[in-house]
Amino acid sequence: MDAHRLLAVTNSHALRFFFEHLRDVTEDDRPAERELLYNASVLAHFAVTSSASFDFPGAPASLTQVFDVFVMDRSQQSDPEILEAAGSQCLLLTGFFGAQLRGRHNVDWFAMLGADFYGGAARRSTDGARAHMMRTMARRFPFWRRRLARLARELHESRMLLPRPAAH
Repeated sequence: MDAHRLLAVTNSHALRFFFEHLRDVTEDDRPAERELLYNASVLAHFAVTSSASFDFPGAPASLTQVFDVFVMDRSQQSDPEILEAAGSQCLLLTGFFGAQLRGRHNVDWFAMLGADFYGGAARRSTDGARAHMMRTMARRFPFWRRRLARLARELHESRMLLPRPAAH
């Protein structure tokens, strides 16, 4: 059996996985399908992108890296794509990984920063549909952050995870 084939994940597999699982953790709230798809695409992108990747936006290694790249260096603050990337990284790290980072970082401050990044992307975007999505993400950042945190908890507790190797 080809183990690589069984463990390889494509972008479409990751998107489908996160879309279905996000739908499960938001079913009581019934968010708009486009919001659900956007957030699933954020998770899928970072799931298949290495933190060492040269693709933009690369997966963030830490909130410290987000701070250094997007806060300390203000030279790209007029670019809506860079602001969206900053917002999505803040969403990923304060939502999906927030429980793990809470002891080392002020995740609530980074969450406010993430919403502000999305708001900046909305103000600077020339694409009306994209600007609308960025405004929505800025306004609903706390909602999506909670849903990503819930998804992370549920996936962590899931029995579908690969078993841990036995200690020798």
